Amino acid sequence: MATAENRQSTAPGAFTAFARFVLCGGGVGVASSFAVAALASWLPWALANALITVVSTLLATELHARFTFGAGGRATGRQHAQSAGSAAAAYAVTCLAMLLLQQLVASPGAVLEQVVYLSASALAGVARFAVLRLVVFTRTRSQATTTATARTAHPARTARPVHPVHAAVAPAELCPAA
Repeated sequence: MATAENRQSTAPGAFTAFARFVLCGGGVGVASSFAVAALASWLPWALANALITVVSTLLATELHARFTFGAGGRATGRQHAQSAGSAAAAYAVTCLAMLLLQQLVASPGAVLEQVVYLSASALAGVARFAVLRLVVFTRTRSQATTTATARTAHPARTARPVHPVHAAVAPAELCPAA
């Protein structure tokens, strides 16, 4: 149990978390591109892309919770929803960049399209990293640290059995707030 608490209370530094974010997110992204291509042979491409996007977002969120940001366990429903929101915002940024390119350049070449798309993806990725690190997974680290500190500071309160004579007494009367 102490190992789980130590793992939860120590979050990686920003550089390490960013490297893990790129590794996990990039790995899932590459695998997703192959999965979309394979699935698109049986389904319309848009449907295949939508399905793979949902699955890859769920997988990446789990990886980020467990590995990238050191949350110490599975991602919560709230974290999945917030991560999906940040993924949708990143998707919107890349779409907007490509739409803007189409408006500014009559017939952009493949190289220019890739430069714009990859630049927008990189910008969106950095913003998504910041959102995940500072908003989505920060509460988990704070709660884990608070819980670990409370268990260490007050071990008797968490382990003390209730005496049968006091069973009818309200818990607040047994353990007044410190």
